Amino acid sequence: MIIQDVINHLEILAPLAYAEEFDNVGLLVGDKNEKLKGVLVTLDTLESVVDEAIDNNCNLIVSFHPIIFKGLKKINGSSYVERVVLKAIKNDIAIFSIHTALDNALQGVNAIICNTLGIESKKILIPQKGTIKKLTTYVPQKDADVLRTALFNVGAGQIGNYDNCSYNVEGIGTFRGNEASDPKVGERFEYRQEQETQISVTFQKHLEHNILKSLVENHPYEEVAFEVTTLDNYNQHIGIGMVGELPNEMNTDDFLQFVKQKMKVATIRHSELIKNKVKRIAVLGGSGSFAIGAAKSVKADMFITADLKYHDFFSAENQIILADIGHYESEQFTKSYLADYLSKKITNFAVVLSTINTNPVKYL
Repeated sequence: MIIQDVINHLEILAPLAYAEEFDNVGLLVGDKNEKLKGVLVTLDTLESVVDEAIDNNCNLIVSFHPIIFKGLKKINGSSYVERVVLKAIKNDIAIFSIHTALDNALQGVNAIICNTLGIESKKILIPQKGTIKKLTTYVPQKDADVLRTALFNVGAGQIGNYDNCSYNVEGIGTFRGNEASDPKVGERFEYRQEQETQISVTFQKHLEHNILKSLVENHPYEEVAFEVTTLDNYNQHIGIGMVGELPNEMNTDDFLQFVKQKMKVATIRHSELIKNKVKRIAVLGGSGSFAIGAAKSVKADMFITADLKYHDFFSAENQIILADIGHYESEQFTKSYLADYLSKKITNFAVVLSTINTNPVKYL
């Protein structure tokens, strides 16, 4: 097994194509073709974490946060980021970051928070747009079933749990044949017309390479005519944050104490408790001030997130309770989730859960 094999498993869980544009995800350090020795899973990659990987004979660190976020113009060890990268390279340790790809995954960071707090009937808070694409092509009727099946086998027509494919629209088209279709007439050749079937299927954008590869390999024409368009539909299975409901309405003070216990939080910063009871809860792990409006629009009683600034709390506007539980605290269970996931996928290599608390924030 090589490092790329681990990455493939992680991309099934959280395709990197759905990470936020500002983010830096994927393999940040190392060679994807190196043989795997072991995997260390962490929330952050610090020098102590690299040492931990060395001690456990792991040559791949799977980190939630990217150690390289802004561009590096030099690597001379003058910052903690540069020292981590230098130490990893010197010891042949690869570093992979999944960050907002997992934030936007249906079973990712925010689902973990919801499950920890017992929030049910959860839905994406801010669904992503532009993640669904549509392929349209024409094929001779006799070849339509073969091509259609090949496209389905690589994921066409599957959007979340739904089958959004449409096909078998009859039409007349013109094509340039290959040798098997024998289009030649006279000295050179001319185009001929044959009854064709239009095949039109939707697919998630991270599958585009495989979809087009399958199209070319299974289409009878030498030159395949096709069109790929991006749909404006919001994808209800990919996006940031989540909203759901508690099994039973809870007293607000009791629920905040419940959150402190379950999320292992030292303190919660919150806006005015304008509601005596809460039931509908929105969550967003990490920095979530940008989603306050979305949480209000879905009529959440409380929005649990992190990194709220002083003026962010005014945005509650007596419509919602804002609760800041801390950045690390909101994402701390992510590494256990990733370690469990990889342990089930990779049974013949060690998957080590980092024991280092990388939270830089301390409390009195």
